[in-house]
Amino acid sequence: MTRRWFQSARWRTRSRGAAIIAPFAAFLLAACDGGDSGGEPSQTQSQPVPVGIIEVQPEPVAVAETFVGRLEAIQNVEIRARISGVIEERLFDAGETVRQGQSLFRIERQVYEAVVEQRRADLAAAQAEQENANAQLRRAQELVGRGNIPEATVDERQAAARSAEAAVLQAQAALRQAEIDLGYTNINAPVAGRIGRANFDVGDLVGPESSALTEIVNQDPIYALFSVSQRVLAEVRQNAGPTGPEPSDFVVRLHLVDGTLYPHPGRIDFVATSVDRGTDTVQVRAVVPNPKHILRDGQFVQVVVEEAEPELAIALRQSAVLADQQGNFVMAVTPEDRVEIRRVELGETLDRGRVVVQSGLEDGDRVIVQGIQRVQPGAPVAPRAADEPTAGQTTGL
Repeated sequence: MTRRWFQSARWRTRSRGAAIIAPFAAFLLAACDGGDSGGEPSQTQSQPVPVGIIEVQPEPVAVAETFVGRLEAIQNVEIRARISGVIEERLFDAGETVRQGQSLFRIERQVYEAVVEQRRADLAAAQAEQENANAQLRRAQELVGRGNIPEATVDERQAAARSAEAAVLQAQAALRQAEIDLGYTNINAPVAGRIGRANFDVGDLVGPESSALTEIVNQDPIYALFSVSQRVLAEVRQNAGPTGPEPSDFVVRLHLVDGTLYPHPGRIDFVATSVDRGTDTVQVRAVVPNPKHILRDGQFVQVVVEEAEPELAIALRQSAVLADQQGNFVMAVTPEDRVEIRRVELGETLDRGRVVVQSGLEDGDRVIVQGIQRVQPGAPVAPRAADEPTAGQTTGL
């Protein structure tokens, strides 16, 4: 058994040696053949590899930062009853857009109309009393001049006239209050916006102590709230001019939950004056137009803050940038259509899978973006204009 094992192992050793020697022998034969042919490279080695390239040139680049934000309606108004009464009409449908001043509910008016009439009668009686008191005062002033009545009587009638005047003012105020209460029987929209469902309907008794009848949300424009770290704020201040950053220096864009870009850009209108101690961030608010009400109160969005005035810079697809122990590099094409390595220094990451190249490339350089895996430094290539990346494409290899 030991001998069979030893013979088997020796056979495997010979086989392994043959496997190693065979390619080496083939290499020697190929070298000899190459020497016989005068040192000319083989057809496979000389065949240029087709690659897709782009000719880089500076383009307007807006440096951006991305944050997670939440949308908040500018106005969210609860509609409540100011007086007690039974709802006679509901004049809207849930979810529709209402204009400012539009009638929403009507509360029974008869009781409040009767109160208005009563207050008008009270005012008329008070005015009559005032006229009589003034007449009595004028008569007393005439009689005291002839010495027919004492001065005390004049003082009494003067006080009665003033009391009658105060009664008129009180009756006028009561009438005004009754008219206001009558006006509250018609509940109108204080702001324009989208109205919610009605919590009460026709026949329900409501009053100031009742819960909200409904609510109106004004969502055009709408707020986008997001938190910015102290590090980002420090970088913004460092890059700003001597007067510091201004809201007009930035443009706010929103990406919806499905990844689509919202078409209407916004602007920053508020930066909190204090730092959240729990997160070490500062809350920032932007105003975004919402004419078609695509954005809704409470919705999560991705907030992209860009510089309003882009700078010229070279940008590449991230798939065209490779990395090794020495750093980042790209495969460039020389004027002789051969591959060479270009070391690059990268900057900000942009949208659509692109990155800013701060150094290592110049205007007009040709960079391989398609077919990178099939080339080596010094190899000949057949360059052609690269295809534009399709939607969802993440690599140019």
